[in-house]
Amino acid sequence: MADNNSLVGGEISRQQISDQVIIVQILVMIFLCINFLLIVTFFQKECFYTTARYILFAVTLLSDSLILFMSDVLFLLTYFRFTMELWLCIIIIVWILVYFMVTPVTLTAMTLERYVAICMPLRHSELCSTRSTMHCILIIHGLSSVPYIVVLFTFFASASFSLYKQYKICSVEMFILYTWQAHIRSAISQFYFLMLCIIIIFSYVKIMQVAKAASGENKKSSRKGLRTVILHAFQLLLCLIQLWCPFIENAVFQSNGGFTNNVRYINYILFSLVPRCLSPLIYGLRDEKFFQALKTYAFFGFYERNI
Repeated sequence: MADNNSLVGGEISRQQISDQVIIVQILVMIFLCINFLLIVTFFQKECFYTTARYILFAVTLLSDSLILFMSDVLFLLTYFRFTMELWLCIIIIVWILVYFMVTPVTLTAMTLERYVAICMPLRHSELCSTRSTMHCILIIHGLSSVPYIVVLFTFFASASFSLYKQYKICSVEMFILYTWQAHIRSAISQFYFLMLCIIIIFSYVKIMQVAKAASGENKKSSRKGLRTVILHAFQLLLCLIQLWCPFIENAVFQSNGGFTNNVRYINYILFSLVPRCLSPLIYGLRDEKFFQALKTYAFFGFYERNI
């Protein structure tokens, strides 16, 4: 919902969107409930909140939950044509944009953690300690903030003081006063897309080399790590493909403007909501230790077993 401004930035037909609003609310509530259950599970076991990969998993859960909630609020405000002062809109949009980027950067960090665990096992406890993971989280938020700090600087340099007191429907498009600002935002986003993809590919190649050379239990562990990297790459692709959504919507608008709102709606469902539920599917269900704990708390101890 962040960069592509799906459903939030455009004119929405109230007659056509009513059913779509209900669908969005149902999906958001389901995904938030799943994420909440996983977050509760994470905090119930010490082995989870002292292990790097589970800590990073929790970061993606919190980030995805915040994005789901804030983007849904913004969607509803737009649907009901609610206006607000620009300075308040800036605060809301900045939160959404930063955490939109936190998820793919954290997924990349999780991939690097798997790379260290498999390719550098003797240094894993040192590089992926709880303390190092906390520092990593700070770095993740710093890197995620850089693109939108640049966007804000270009906006502040171009906007007049009176603009901040105006009441408008809140959307990302309000930050783009000139065409060159859109080009800067797009260039930075594509650069991030390229760098994250390079890191994912590098990790995949290195883990694949270790998997080929390994034998026995090490080979099984390496192949499991390889599958995890592939799943992270797929999830990262879904998250970052949002960066291309504005170009898709613009092309549709120029060819047939009547389908623009439908394309925005599909983009929002496929590339904003769906990626936010993949983290639970990947780690909450695939990881045996976490899955057993999840069953315990989801069914009130009925499936309780030692983990």
